[in-house]
Amino acid sequence: MLTLLAIAVDGLIYASWLFMVAAGLTLIYGVMKILNMAHGSMFAIGAYTSAWIAGWYFAGGDVTWGYALMLGGAIAAGVLVGLVVERGLLRFLYGRDPVVMILLTYAVLLILEDVIKLVWGVDPYFAFQPYTLLGRTKVGPLTFSNYDFGVILVAAIIGVGLWWGLNRTRRGKLLLAVIHDREMSMALGIDVRAYFLLTFVIGSVLGCIAGAVTAPAISVAPGIGVEVIVLAFAVVVIGGLGSVGGALVGALIVGFSRATAVHLLPQVELFVIFGVMSLVLVVRPQGLFGRAQPRKI
Repeated sequence: MLTLLAIAVDGLIYASWLFMVAAGLTLIYGVMKILNMAHGSMFAIGAYTSAWIAGWYFAGGDVTWGYALMLGGAIAAGVLVGLVVERGLLRFLYGRDPVVMILLTYAVLLILEDVIKLVWGVDPYFAFQPYTLLGRTKVGPLTFSNYDFGVILVAAIIGVGLWWGLNRTRRGKLLLAVIHDREMSMALGIDVRAYFLLTFVIGSVLGCIAGAVTAPAISVAPGIGVEVIVLAFAVVVIGGLGSVGGALVGALIVGFSRATAVHLLPQVELFVIFGVMSLVLVVRPQGLFGRAQPRKI
């Protein structure tokens, strides 16, 4: 029973931050039909921004506004980078072959990785203060960090916020119209380019938030963005590209699969994630919640 409890909690924690990363990635694809290779760099920028703010603020001994500053700094960084990338590069290539967009976003990934090194250096950052300040909760012989439960709460808030924004607001419903039929939306007078900008900025912010809340629990070092984007791709492929609900289900599947492997068979930890992805693709090539796309002639 203790092993099952550990698997359940660890799997939910791992799935939470994976969902935050994958939600932004799948939202951008759903609206813009761009497989954003640079999304991992958004995660890294959020993590570095959060770690830098934590190291600066908590060193002074004051903890009143520390968590809010970490999150606010990551959101500001996501808005800034999202605006620069979309307005400076992507908007000039809309309508091009999808392969061109993939190559462009891959180039942005490489550029941002070097920008991160220029701004923050190559030494790792350890923002451990926010993780330890909230204490731990004991469940029998097991103890869990309260900060990790906070990560689950943030992921839940983001999930509910995305659902409400897409299904209960006017702009969200217009965004759904763009997702389902871009050409018809343009014919009806919807400013599709404006929704592209809004979507890319929101997706970038989600990636940065994921990095910000994860930074206190990891070593923030060069290359973390590349590692994360591989896992995020696995999640969105399992759930179905373009489906936020699919990203949630995919994150839960990957999270619990990994936690089970870590506790019961550690040597197959990495393999099990891609093994599950392969099994899903054999049954449903478009993912669990993906829709088959009709060809337009």
